[in-house]
Amino acid sequence: MTVGFRILRRTRQASAEHIARFRTLPVANISDSMSRMTAAGTTLRPMHRGGVLAGPALTVKCRPGDNLMLHHALDLAQPGDVLVVDAGGDLTNALIGELMTCYAEQKGLGGFVINGAIRDSRAIAEHDLPVYAAGITHRGPYKDGPGEINVPVAIAGMMIEPGDLIIGDEDGLLCVPFAELDEVYAKAKAKSEAEHAQLQAIAEGRSDRRWVLEALLARHCTFPPA
Repeated sequence: MTVGFRILRRTRQASAEHIARFRTLPVANISDSMSRMTAAGTTLRPMHRGGVLAGPALTVKCRPGDNLMLHHALDLAQPGDVLVVDAGGDLTNALIGELMTCYAEQKGLGGFVINGAIRDSRAIAEHDLPVYAAGITHRGPYKDGPGEINVPVAIAGMMIEPGDLIIGDEDGLLCVPFAELDEVYAKAKAKSEAEHAQLQAIAEGRSDRRWVLEALLARHCTFPPA
């Protein structure tokens, strides 16, 4: 086995049921339920027309500016898969463009997460296939390798294992580890329901704001004289 130039098998992945359930929740609520300690950084932004990204990760580690192994991952990917590509955040050369995006869409893939650059940004922006990337450049990629498929990758400190759940909306991206899917979903669902109740209270003019003063008093805040 050649470390740095290898293709492994994915041994487990988030189920269709998990994906459907998480798809209904805001990423912000999921993040809060993971103690706000997990994130893919603020540079990875949605480049597509709109819509939620949700699916099991098929991970790819590429040499910056080279997409040979990403092309093979695209051929291996199954419907619903999200190709999560760690290219070191380098923006010198684009790793995907319109052709690869259309091929992925035709295969029914879940989307792309590119820790690197894309091109053909206008065409990608006209499609619903979720694409998150760190930047845009007209310069195309090389196709020499090396690279790895189905290995752990990290983006801005967020670890992604093959088969983990990747979820993304307008606020950004999150990885939910496979072993923690049920626990995180239960907490995020409760958080979302609590926020809906707060919104209803605001709409009806009965929002309770006493907690703000209580928090200040608990921290011994000094107030101006009455």
